[in-house]
Amino acid sequence: MEAKKDIHGENEIAKIGDTAHDFEFQDHQGKTFHLSDLIGKKRIVVYFYPKDFTPGCTIEAEEFSRDYNLFRNDNIEIIGISPDTNESHVKFREKMKIPYMLASDTRNEIAKKYGVYGLKKFMGKEYYGVNRSTFLIDTNGKISKIYEKVKPKGHSEEVLEYFKSINK
Repeated sequence: MEAKKDIHGENEIAKIGDTAHDFEFQDHQGKTFHLSDLIGKKRIVVYFYPKDFTPGCTIEAEEFSRDYNLFRNDNIEIIGISPDTNESHVKFREKMKIPYMLASDTRNEIAKKYGVYGLKKFMGKEYYGVNRSTFLIDTNGKISKIYEKVKPKGHSEEVLEYFKSINK
């Protein structure tokens, strides 16, 4: 299935049922992995966030960290993605005690593949950036659920509830 382009032709718009786009990320020791390494082994939460150490991103990271063992108990891995550098991610991970992996997307290539890079508005100013979004990927590598315009507070619990609802 071919991904649709956004109105500017920049982003592909990932949809439920699409195969998740592969990307690479590093663990806390700097070892490189690919999303495809997890396909067939785990379900995956891929969440995009705008910037390390900002209020909303900190809340989201804290909640996913708090609930990480609940996800792992259900064989679900979490990967956070932002335009920050790997060096920034290391500091963010250490300060926030983040147990899951973070992917650096400094050129917004991953965000564009998933269709989450676009025009944003803050305090009356328009700019391009990452729109907070979450993609749930099944063990076959297909996108099973998409959350757009995510509110950080309570999002981890919302994702856990979704997984519980499909496990019944």
